[in-house]
Amino acid sequence: MTGGSAGRRVPPWDPELRAVLAGAGERAREVLTPEGLAAWQQRDAAARPRPTLDQLRDGGRFEVAELRVPRADGAGEVTVVSARPAGVGGALPLLYYLHGGGMVSGNAWSVLPRLLRGWALPLGLAVLSVEYRLAPGTRFPGAVEDAYAGLVRAAEHARELGVDARRVVIGGKSAGGGLAAALALLARDRGGPVPAGQLLLSPMLDDRGDTFSSHQMAGHDTWDRVSNATAWQAVLGSRHGTADVSPYAAPARATDLSGLPAAYVEVGSAETFRDEAVGYADAIWRAGGEAELHVWPGACHGFDTLAPHAAVSRDAHAARTAWLRRVLAR
Repeated sequence: MTGGSAGRRVPPWDPELRAVLAGAGERAREVLTPEGLAAWQQRDAAARPRPTLDQLRDGGRFEVAELRVPRADGAGEVTVVSARPAGVGGALPLLYYLHGGGMVSGNAWSVLPRLLRGWALPLGLAVLSVEYRLAPGTRFPGAVEDAYAGLVRAAEHARELGVDARRVVIGGKSAGGGLAAALALLARDRGGPVPAGQLLLSPMLDDRGDTFSSHQMAGHDTWDRVSNATAWQAVLGSRHGTADVSPYAAPARATDLSGLPAAYVEVGSAETFRDEAVGYADAIWRAGGEAELHVWPGACHGFDTLAPHAAVSRDAHAARTAWLRRVLAR
């Protein structure tokens, strides 16, 4: 495929993904604009309904509960959904998960079925999924502060939750991956809980949107630079793209990536976030840290959700699972 911004050539799609994208038509590349944000949020809420707690319990296979965590600023509570395989005793390792959705959509419940089937059962994990506040209703630092409040509460009440505070991985996809990276920085700088690892899946890291891949994939990726700019504007308001942006909002802005937990960073070769994700892994290495980087050939943003049975999606799941197993065994 050729084209793209300024005539840049675009990496070829994985054949299985290309077929799925062709079948999905324009819906797969719908562009998010400021004018269309409210309608986008309504459609997303309809497309991703929250499963009930009984549905998540799956006939008794899982123990699921909703927890309420006070926010540090006193502005209400954060809902955190707790889930674990039923009947498994002892302190389990914990995946502390932040959902995707551009920081403007998504919810803590709809991501749980895949997390529970894919990791909680085979790895014996507990999962906490955070219902952080969305933009533009709540701008930065609302979402990351919600994530931090939940993480502190999980560490302080680890025994009550039945989790091992020494084996906590923070993670997320897309916006959730960016929030997980920001949470790792915030926890380090505040002297908060020390995670064992950070699982950053196609993370949304840089509000400036000026990498080569951001321009290269304009009009092609399932989440392109226009959608990305719209989401960042919703989160940051007038600060978007200026020098006045915190690394706790956009982790690619961080100048010190030392002292962070081991990172798993993955991205597709044919997606907007490719270069910022690769750059983030490189910055961790340059700071003397540990990062495992995967760039999946021909993969667009959200490839494993679009085509979960594609070979590249199965390979990605296997690599993530192997990394989780290694990190949690330390």
